[in-house]
Amino acid sequence: MSRPPGRKQENHKISRELFVLTYGALVAQLCKDYEKDEDVNTFLDRMGYGIGVRLIDDFLARSAVKKCRSYSETADMIAQVAFKMYLGVTPSVSCNNTAGNEFSLILDKNPLVDFVEELPAERASLCYCNLLCGVIRGALEMVHLTAEVTFLQDRLKGDAVTEIGITFLRKAEDRKHKR
Repeated sequence: MSRPPGRKQENHKISRELFVLTYGALVAQLCKDYEKDEDVNTFLDRMGYGIGVRLIDDFLARSAVKKCRSYSETADMIAQVAFKMYLGVTPSVSCNNTAGNEFSLILDKNPLVDFVEELPAERASLCYCNLLCGVIRGALEMVHLTAEVTFLQDRLKGDAVTEIGITFLRKAEDRKHKR
């Protein structure tokens, strides 16, 4: 039996919606389990880090990208290839300093918040999508790039856009083994 054309794309949309709804349920449960928003934020970051560590292998295998030569190439690769591949959006990238190690990924549309209207007033310091920061940080560490990844702006908190800041801290030393 053959599949009708267009079915794969339909399944992809359904699975993305299922992921977004499941993610929302996860965050809601974490909010019930933890009193402090900082604890929820930390848990989401740790969880995202674990996903990023595992996701990088899939990304490298499916995208067939070449090694990035600079931090700006890396930031562009995250925005133009990784976000498009896994979330179906392409954030814009801007460099935030002259040293060229700080970048912002600016999302006009964040698919993780498709079904979220606003954060409750008592959860004002909750970083709902902190999972993304952990994913980026974990994936970068697996390719020997240490980075600090944080949300700088969030539409759920009334900002005009969603902005993720990436600061590359240092390039991990390549260890050469002597024989």
